Amino acid sequence: PYYRIVNRLARTLIPKNGKMKNGILYVVATPIGNLEDITFRAINTLKNVDIIAAEDTRHTLKLLNYYEISKHLISYHRHNEEIKSEELINELKNGKNIALVSDAGTPGICDPGEIVIKKCIQENIKVIPIPGASAFVNALIGSGINTDTFLFLGFLPLNKKNRKQKLEQIKDSTQTVIIYEAPHKLQTTLKDLKEFVENREIVLARELTKIHEEFIRGNIEEIIEKSEFLKGEMIILIEGRQEIKIEEKQQEFKDMSLEEHYELYQKQGLNKKEIIKKIAKDRGVSKNEIYMKFIL
Repeated sequence: PYYRIVNRLARTLIPKNGKMKNGILYVVATPIGNLEDITFRAINTLKNVDIIAAEDTRHTLKLLNYYEISKHLISYHRHNEEIKSEELINELKNGKNIALVSDAGTPGICDPGEIVIKKCIQENIKVIPIPGASAFVNALIGSGINTDTFLFLGFLPLNKKNRKQKLEQIKDSTQTVIIYEAPHKLQTTLKDLKEFVENREIVLARELTKIHEEFIRGNIEEIIEKSEFLKGEMIILIEGRQEIKIEEKQQEFKDMSLEEHYELYQKQGLNKKEIIKKIAKDRGVSKNEIYMKFIL
């Protein structure tokens, strides 16, 4: 009989202690361009959840319509993240399963998602990532630049002081550096990079998985020239700085005054303890020796 089916379903949702079983938050990667860049698992997840939390509901609706999925959508973006995350937590506590998606790629990577994921963990609500497309990974593997180790910095800060610290970090990094940039800010960022990256190889990955996908390679001067009128989603990849031999590096630092050495790391945003540790390592001396020189 119908009532028995309903009772059986209720028992699966409500444990013996009478509390509703929490739902699950699925963090679902969606296409970064081509709508076919999505996994079967992601499609099945979107079909089976109760709610989809989307960065832009209109954008997500195009994807859902393409795969003939009809679900209740909730707007969840940068400007309402704090408020909406509470709403999503309440729905999850009421046993609803929710898929979190951004406009493209993986939520939480330069996109909304981090706040609600942290709150779920605090509330002992299960979070399951559904892997898929990520723009910076695709840019890296198609760049031809070293993929062994890399540093992903997302978008550079707009604040001048913080921006300069990041540019210094790029200058000193021996790893491949990856940053995102909006098309209308691309030339400004490339010109800012010019004084820091010298003649290192630069790759500009544009419109990945879309019709006009393109990789533009060259030094910073060439990239500035070739990209002046480009549009679309942009990813900049910068070859890492060549490592200097330990002996040469130590000599380079010894030629600096301690104050200059300290200021070098201070600009990178390190605290005093971290700075003293790095200076000691750079100069091949003990931390105590450096510490004593700064307190005297």
